[in-house]
Amino acid sequence: MILLHAMNPATPLHSRYFIGMMSGTSLDGVDTVLVQQSVEGVRQLAEHFLPYPENIKQTLLALHHPAMNELHEAAITANALARLYAESVHQLLAKAAIPASAISAIGCHGQTIRHCPDLQDGLAYTSQIGNLARLAELTNISVVGDFRSRDIAAGGQGAPLVPAFHQAVFAHATNNRAIINIGGIANISWLPAQGAVTGFDSGPGNMLLDQWINQHTGKPYDADGAFSACGTVNNALLQAMLAEPYLQITPPKSTGRDLFNQIWLTHHLQQMTDTPQNVARTLLEFTALTIADAIHKHCPDVHEIFVCGGGVHNGMLMSRIAAALHMPVQKTEELGIGADWVEAVAFAWLAQRCVDGLSGNLPAVTGAAGPRILGAIYPA
Repeated sequence: MILLHAMNPATPLHSRYFIGMMSGTSLDGVDTVLVQQSVEGVRQLAEHFLPYPENIKQTLLALHHPAMNELHEAAITANALARLYAESVHQLLAKAAIPASAISAIGCHGQTIRHCPDLQDGLAYTSQIGNLARLAELTNISVVGDFRSRDIAAGGQGAPLVPAFHQAVFAHATNNRAIINIGGIANISWLPAQGAVTGFDSGPGNMLLDQWINQHTGKPYDADGAFSACGTVNNALLQAMLAEPYLQITPPKSTGRDLFNQIWLTHHLQQMTDTPQNVARTLLEFTALTIADAIHKHCPDVHEIFVCGGGVHNGMLMSRIAAALHMPVQKTEELGIGADWVEAVAFAWLAQRCVDGLSGNLPAVTGAAGPRILGAIYPA
């Protein structure tokens, strides 16, 4: 059991149970957590990970690009995801020995297949699939989802949404903290002791490296950076990637597979000839440097840095980030919540905010016109 705030061992009065679900750009599967929320804070009670079957992962990758009959494929895949999400919920509840009737709501992020927040004249949009109506039907639990669309409708980026949660549970009264989430995309929350919280996507996290490793080894990721460690940095390739215009944009900003994908990487590799190990090492360095540079630019006088997301398991990446920042980085376990579960807990928190009619975004982070209640509710 992980406590996000100091809690009385007894069950708090007026507490409620929520489930949070997160399936991110890494496309590895769905993280599902059970949390108890009360006036005393948020308490994580149980967690479960369910990997994506390979056919779903490949279909989701294909849906990031225009193709024949893509609307049909998206709808069918959304139904398959709903079944997978429901299976994860049932397994979590069985593990926790808590009935579905005790859950106030599920906060489900869904799977992003397009994210285009910068289109002008009211054309911006984001798309997360998962058939949440079907999920409510399969679990008999109310579901809150589509968290990003309202922020985009209000002129925001729709991402990142986790800085509001990070502020609620990780902010410190006197220390300036940066929280780095390294999933497929890396995003940073800046939590100054004084002043406005900000946050943004710094660029690729594990996504490009995972894709390269899978292509050349058949494995889903570079375990502890072992493959990358066999190579050396290709400086010409690194500098070419660091010239990406997105990296120079001032926040608010967000990104995803719409930009950083196989086509983007292939473009940079067209003029390069190098070993798979050297390219992997360069991609790892690219992630480390873009994160460090973003913190240097946008997180002045940082005192503490904490990391969550799958990237914490890549020891070489963690060491390169620390070296580029010239200071130690710690996992969010030090703040009371496991690095693998932060985002899922955040969407349980956002579900509670929606159900209670409270805003879930930070306009200083997303660029929205003001605070907005995020999410659509699908009653049980």
